[in-house]
Amino acid sequence: MTRTVQLLFDLTGQVALVTGGSRGLGLQMAHALGEAGAKIMLSSRKAADLEQAAAELQAAGIEAQWIAADCGKEEDIRHLAAETVARMGQIDILVNNAGASWGAPAEEHPVEAWDKVMNLNVRGYFILSQEVAKLSMIPRGKGRILNVASIAGLAGNPSEMKTIAYNTSKGAVVNFTRALAGEWGEHGITVNAICPGFFPSKMTYGLLEKLGSEKLAQGAPLRRLGDDEDLKGLALLYASDAGKHITGQWMAVDGGVSAIIGG
Repeated sequence: MTRTVQLLFDLTGQVALVTGGSRGLGLQMAHALGEAGAKIMLSSRKAADLEQAAAELQAAGIEAQWIAADCGKEEDIRHLAAETVARMGQIDILVNNAGASWGAPAEEHPVEAWDKVMNLNVRGYFILSQEVAKLSMIPRGKGRILNVASIAGLAGNPSEMKTIAYNTSKGAVVNFTRALAGEWGEHGITVNAICPGFFPSKMTYGLLEKLGSEKLAQGAPLRRLGDDEDLKGLALLYASDAGKHITGQWMAVDGGVSAIIGG
């Protein structure tokens, strides 16, 4: 007998590790997974932010813990995976969301800044996915990996947006998602990417102020920016059995921007 829609989306008894989870898009996705029944492990660099975010989730009736870790550092990443398994017994869902950006003209972009962005946005995703798969997903024959990319990884920039390293890294995340899905499907692991458009956040604050939030909103077919609900549905689809036959895919959540820029 097939399951009801409610059961397909139910995450009761599962554990989700969300990096970059103390605010913004990461915390939004943590809420979605927790509201569907998952236990949440949050991670970011700052303990104070994590403590506040975990308290917010707990106030909403979600079981949540946190571990401070810098996903640009290999030793922190490996500790994060091992400590999550030690505390929570398993990792069913990994949300790779920790990331950085840097604004500079391509001809002047510091190499050190390029390395910082690529190290966190690409290398960090790879190492954590590898560690989580080896510790929990492959031995158990199942898992869900959600990689946060961006519509910046689907096309080039207008001239006023000088974020070459960020765009390159997010394009890499899209193909990392495809490649990993191809390899790990035999282990029952699905790997998919979310490509957000413009959402108000600490990372996008400067750009939204420079370009104008209203102008960017009017450039989207839906005439709006993303809000604090707009990633919830797709994150839950990818993480749950409702999406068990979806792997190696990306989807833009951008108000239609990628439809008109040819992403």
